Amino acid sequence: MTEDQTSFLTQLAIRAGEEILKIYAEPFEVENKTDGSPVTKADAAAEKIILAGLAERFADIPVVAEESVEAGNLPAVDGRYFLVDPLDGTKEFLKKNGEFTVNIALIEDGCPVFGVVSAPALGEIYWGGRLETDGSAQQVAFKGTIEAGSVTNVEQVAVRTPPANGLSILASRSHMSDETAAFIGQFKVAEQLSVGSSLKLCWVAAGRADLYPRLAPTMQWDIAAGDAIVRAAGGSVVYAESGADFGYHVPENATKDDLRNPHFLAVSDKTLLQGLAPAA
Repeated sequence: MTEDQTSFLTQLAIRAGEEILKIYAEPFEVENKTDGSPVTKADAAAEKIILAGLAERFADIPVVAEESVEAGNLPAVDGRYFLVDPLDGTKEFLKKNGEFTVNIALIEDGCPVFGVVSAPALGEIYWGGRLETDGSAQQVAFKGTIEAGSVTNVEQVAVRTPPANGLSILASRSHMSDETAAFIGQFKVAEQLSVGSSLKLCWVAAGRADLYPRLAPTMQWDIAAGDAIVRAAGGSVVYAESGADFGYHVPENATKDDLRNPHFLAVSDKTLLQGLAPAA
């Protein structure tokens, strides 16, 4: 991903977030998808902006986007495609706590090679992946502040060395389960944190937490952008059952159900998982 492409994609996420904030500030209606999950007109408005931008700049790369798939439009893809969640954390959007995000990820051969996650209501943006700088490519991740449509206060982020006095572990604000609590119970925990949407992955990448176990349903577009940022920051996203690196695939003649994720763990250091009972 070149610097110019990176700038385009971060700005695209910011523009989608600006449209979301317009709707966020006004009364809006809530509908339910076929699976019962909530959706608002902000989801569609943000996705429209993202799809138009990707079609303009990356016309040869297919896009798998949440609301389009919900409408029955799931394109055939090969090894390279975008995964888009125009508004991750709709429950947080409805609660008006600001913890929702815009996610854009590029997948190559099953691996997320670039991701951008913006949190428009919080004024935060994260991005990372295999980025070209001064003629060479390296895995790197960044965090910035969104101010008047631009990114300021940019700083490189990296996972932290797990502290000896106990871990900071993230649990979903909306999807905590007995299974997750039991898994967390295997660790020495200094603090248990809650935050919505793909911000949990970004917090691992930025060294604000050590582990995020997700033993509840998610879709590929929910996590791909955050996964790219975690990996670029030196961490890992792995299958909860096997510990192998997480992969992304859209099979031939796929349906929405084919894009559901197995349980996974985002971790700053894989050695934290050694000797544990496998998470189912």
